[in-house]
Amino acid sequence: MNFSIKHIFLIFLLFTLHPSLVTAVNAEEIKSRASVVMDAETGRVLYAKNPDLKLMPASTTKLMTALIVVEKADLSDVVTVSREAVNTAPTRSGLKAGDRVTIETLLYAALMKSANDAAVALAEAVGGSTEEFVRMMNTKAIAIGANDTRFINPHGLPGKGQYITAYDLSKIMRQAIKYPVLREIMGTRVTEVSTEKGKTIFVKNTNKLLWSDEELLGGKTGYTRKAKHCFVSAGERDKETIIVALLGAPTRDLLWKETEDLMAFGSKVMSNQEEPVVYVTRSDYDSLHVKKATYTKKTQYKSPRKKLPKAKTKAKVKSKTVVSKTRKAGKKHTAVKKTPVRAATETKKVQKTDITKKEPDDTEG
Repeated sequence: MNFSIKHIFLIFLLFTLHPSLVTAVNAEEIKSRASVVMDAETGRVLYAKNPDLKLMPASTTKLMTALIVVEKADLSDVVTVSREAVNTAPTRSGLKAGDRVTIETLLYAALMKSANDAAVALAEAVGGSTEEFVRMMNTKAIAIGANDTRFINPHGLPGKGQYITAYDLSKIMRQAIKYPVLREIMGTRVTEVSTEKGKTIFVKNTNKLLWSDEELLGGKTGYTRKAKHCFVSAGERDKETIIVALLGAPTRDLLWKETEDLMAFGSKVMSNQEEPVVYVTRSDYDSLHVKKATYTKKTQYKSPRKKLPKAKTKAKVKSKTVVSKTRKAGKKHTAVKKTPVRAATETKKVQKTDITKKEPDDTEG
């Protein structure tokens, strides 16, 4: 739902005239550049910080990849992993070129381990090529109202023209959890997957909250040096499902803490113990050099008496940037009618208990 300038201004007045609404969770407490807490059933925003700030998605991109796959493919189909897929660094599942695996196996590797090779293999299997699959991703984003999102690949590694907002990321998770198979995969702590020839690969979930929050349905992490730490998750609180999306957290530990804090705050809003909070921080926009408009000012000078080469007679241009004023997104949506979905392939929640094996938190992608 698009809000007019008038609506956004009214929201601004609401939170300006009632500063008590921001006492529970304020700008100083949430260090992530952008965040959104959403009621999964209705799409109502319970909390938002810079909800429309366009940032890099990192591996949260794979959530959209998975959403396209479950809607377009038969998860039991067996596909051959290409050399292009296995060469997609740095995070890999351990598959080799020529390995034959099911699409479901690739989903486990992509969503749990955040494997880039699995994401490319899925894109090639479903779209025929990564380019066509990316087109499908962007079309799907528009279809669900994620209008401030643009993907350029199926894994989230950095590249020009790629961005997402915390609000749009929440919408993507809202769609993803409608599919039991995605909820099952995202909620699995550790497992083993195998190729057609029987080679087994150990997979551990990058979402550490699964070991401490029994009510967490699942989530998807992401990290690159530019995007910083990102995470989107869904959890059950008092029989309600709440989505938390965070982009640009300084550290992985802070990512987990802010997710728990915002999940708790969202629960309080749902039970009418707190009021919704929406605000923006100018510093986050300024630090990213966000531009609303630019104008150029040509230096005036006298024409030279002697004709000079064209390259030397061009006027120098000085630019001045006008920093954008941001929208406040206090957006409310009508409930979405749930439709039956195909049952998930039977899997075990925890198939292996060795959780001491550490994996780096700061692996790009």
